[in-house]
Amino acid sequence: MVNPQLEHIWKEFSARLKSYIAGRVNDDMLAEDLLQEVFLKIHKNLENLKDAGKLQSWIYQITRNTITDHYRQRRIHHELSEDLPDAGEEASSESAEQRLARSLKGMVKLLPSPYREALWLTDYRGMTQVELAKKSGISVSGAKSRVQRARAMLKDLFFQCCHFEFDRRGTVIDYHPISCCRCAERQC
Repeated sequence: MVNPQLEHIWKEFSARLKSYIAGRVNDDMLAEDLLQEVFLKIHKNLENLKDAGKLQSWIYQITRNTITDHYRQRRIHHELSEDLPDAGEEASSESAEQRLARSLKGMVKLLPSPYREALWLTDYRGMTQVELAKKSGISVSGAKSRVQRARAMLKDLFFQCCHFEFDRRGTVIDYHPISCCRCAERQC
């Protein structure tokens, strides 16, 4: 006999959970297996849920624990984000890269003046590096070096500020702050 409440949970959450799991295990078949394991745990423990208003948080906690158990069994250490939606809060469809891109301007302001200006003019204002060299009174190779150093400094700022999770192609799939920072609209 099919439990109507479990069927409702499957319809509401299965696609989002599979996407969440797949982003952390990088294997669609494994993601499907783990999703089935999550729903077995939900089925076994649904009657123990005391507050139905916390269903979504409870389901994501089970999912996170299932992924962690999977990596423990294979002795692969993989940090998982604790930044899951709370009950009633929708998971953002916006990618981690999109969220980080919004915070770039604030991080650029933290760079030393010549590097900040070089990066701002070339990457945000569309100025060529040749134009930057003329405006700044430096050689073209000096302008290129300045822009490259500014980008490297910006990258270092992000890595000092946040822990990143990447998929197998090197795309940022998640991040969370590791220190007092301004990334992702978080200010201390």
